[in-house]
Amino acid sequence: MTTARPAGPLLLGVRHHGPGSARAVRAALDAARPQAVLIEGPPEGDALLPLAADEQMRPPVALLAHAVDDPGRAAFWPLAAFSPEWVAIRWALAHGVPVRFIDLPAAHSLAMAEDVERERRPGQDDEPRPEREAEPRPVPVDPIRVLAETAGYDDPERWWEDVVEHRVPGLPGAAATDPLAAFAALGEAMTALREVYGDGGHPRDAVREAYMRVQLRAARKEFGGAFAVVCGAWHVPALEARTTQTADRALLKGLPKVKAELTWVPWTHQRLARHSGYGAGIDSPGWYEHLFASPDRPVERWMTKVAGLLRDEDRFVSSAHVIEAVRLADTLAAMRGRPLAGLSETTDAVRAVMCEGSDVPLALVRDRLVVGVTLGEVPDTAPAVPLQRDLSRQQRTLRLKPEASERELELDLRKDTDAARSRLLHRLRLLGIGWGEPAAGRGSTGTFRESWRLHWEPELYVRVAEAGVWGTTVLSAATARAESDALAATALAEVTALAERCLLAGLTEALPVVMRVLADRAALDADVGHLADALPALARTLRYGDVRSTDTAALGEVAAGLAERICVGLPPACTGLDADGAAALRRQVDGVHTAIGLLAGAVPADADGLRARWRSVLHRLTARDTVAGVIRGRAARLLLDDGRLAQDEAARLMGLALSPGTPPADAAAWIEGFVGGAAGGGMLLVHDERLLALVDSWLTGVPAGTFTDVLPLLRRTFSAYEPGVRRTLGELVRRGPAAGTDPGTGAVPGRESTAPGFGPVLDAARADAVVPVLRLLLGLDAATTAAETSAHQEERLGATG
Repeated sequence: MTTARPAGPLLLGVRHHGPGSARAVRAALDAARPQAVLIEGPPEGDALLPLAADEQMRPPVALLAHAVDDPGRAAFWPLAAFSPEWVAIRWALAHGVPVRFIDLPAAHSLAMAEDVERERRPGQDDEPRPEREAEPRPVPVDPIRVLAETAGYDDPERWWEDVVEHRVPGLPGAAATDPLAAFAALGEAMTALREVYGDGGHPRDAVREAYMRVQLRAARKEFGGAFAVVCGAWHVPALEARTTQTADRALLKGLPKVKAELTWVPWTHQRLARHSGYGAGIDSPGWYEHLFASPDRPVERWMTKVAGLLRDEDRFVSSAHVIEAVRLADTLAAMRGRPLAGLSETTDAVRAVMCEGSDVPLALVRDRLVVGVTLGEVPDTAPAVPLQRDLSRQQRTLRLKPEASERELELDLRKDTDAARSRLLHRLRLLGIGWGEPAAGRGSTGTFRESWRLHWEPELYVRVAEAGVWGTTVLSAATARAESDALAATALAEVTALAERCLLAGLTEALPVVMRVLADRAALDADVGHLADALPALARTLRYGDVRSTDTAALGEVAAGLAERICVGLPPACTGLDADGAAALRRQVDGVHTAIGLLAGAVPADADGLRARWRSVLHRLTARDTVAGVIRGRAARLLLDDGRLAQDEAARLMGLALSPGTPPADAAAWIEGFVGGAAGGGMLLVHDERLLALVDSWLTGVPAGTFTDVLPLLRRTFSAYEPGVRRTLGELVRRGPAAGTDPGTGAVPGRESTAPGFGPVLDAARADAVVPVLRLLLGLDAATTAAETSAHQEERLGATG
């Protein structure tokens, strides 16, 4: 039986991003052959519709609308290959039929920001959702869920698959039905729901539907009734309602309005999934794309895809696994009374057969296939702000293609291309476009290597549009932004961090402005803490200048001046601190120590003097009882590591800090500063039994009443050690001090103070024997190695002869 076509326009109520709806729309358009196609969407996008037929256009894509005066106010209308609207657009363009958008203009939607803010629901409209928080409002009605529950389903997705996705023409087992029958049935169901729920918690829909009715009246005058309308099924009853032109225009009178611009941008399957935070109404875009693209034997083809993915991950999956998984999925569908195996059946079959019951590989299947990592493409002719065009050009030149999946990027700054990539990524970060984030790389003590974690998201197109106010190119925009941020900065550390970022981004034109502001802030700021926070960034900046070939002479003068002022003001600043203040200043001391080490190499004119002044400061900190224990301990450790404090002296300082007259909390703080947090703190105790004996003797003597007070601090100190180090320390403590060890000093009478496992003097012959192996490991020339080793031996023989 064929459903009679209505005399008026053909209303095709769909579920957005539904492959069954998309197939039904295509079949209905082929059967009806309308003279025009009207689609729910912003009318400003009409000029962009011809681009949908471009060969470079590959969904998923989205219409991006943003306010010209406020680019951050933006909205998206996403479309996938299986979206009914996309199918209708492509059909109209292929058949030379006019196609238009008829929803409320984006100029009004963006202006009505508070009304736009709501969560999308399956079966309803894919409304843009601005990033602003909205006032709490009742949860909108989910018509698909209501219909599913009425039919006895607890899962609306499974109900939709059973009644729509698996029962449209073209699928195996689907009944041969009139393509308009499904739309008629769905329209009747939505009419019944609207009679009960009204607007369903969407008060803004009344305005949108009034505008759409106005557009339908205009289309009747132009095309008669021979046109089709593709819209959310929820709107069909409202579009069929009999209202007057006057009443509809009254609803539209006085709407707020902004100037808006639209373009096409690539979209991703992750953003189509509800769990990603951008609720487009579907949980499994990758699965839906598969259903749309594979109407023939979809389950078999799906299992083949899953097997290929798992094989790529080095899991053993044979053709027998695929056959058995298909059989199990079909059996589960029959047991559950479903017309065909759906996503739940295929997932259960994959888990049981290919994943051996484990959800770990199944999570990979969900991420890569069920949701998918597809990133769409748009043609170069699509409108874009100048900054976006410059960014796209640089991405092509540097071969940095945006990708939806996260990936690691290793850069060698000695290479021109990698250096240019680094500058681009740093400039984008300065503009607030977080395409790349610095990551911990494979390890290098030099400054020529960088590691990045890249992840392109559609929202970054909005960030690019926002950053367009600073300039038309990435370089000019980043320069203008850096200069503005420097003038607006209130803290010295902000300016020094900005100077570092300018150097990393290669913004030579912005550096003079930043340096002028930096000099002014540094001259006026007398807070030692602020100076200590600012110095490390300057030191790193000077170090970066070596590999990036940047003139950093002005930075060196400012940094040296800051270091001098820190050396003068740090000792008084370390007195009278509470626990939190002492911990913060301890971290600053570490940063200054590292920074001065870098500065000594970058400012060779006064390298020795700068180091000597800083060592003098550390010595003063270790000797002042008024300085917090954690800082005294850390100063002693820094001097010991640099070879400027003898082990005997370190043991003496520890003995004083852990003497019976010292409050246990202060002694624990000294221990934390000396052996906590710093690299090799645990190994220092392992190889110096005197220090370990001092700590052990003090710890066993702490009164029971105060032991619980110092326990958290000690646990924090020693828990940072590697498990092997903790185990070795435990064995040493359990064994007890070496025979004859002085419990007061940890020294053994009559024995030189050497660490266990080391000889009293250097064995030169054994040391020279290691050199060839080390040079081979480093890739150095073996002949040179032998020659240098022979020369070293001759020198030693001559010296001892």
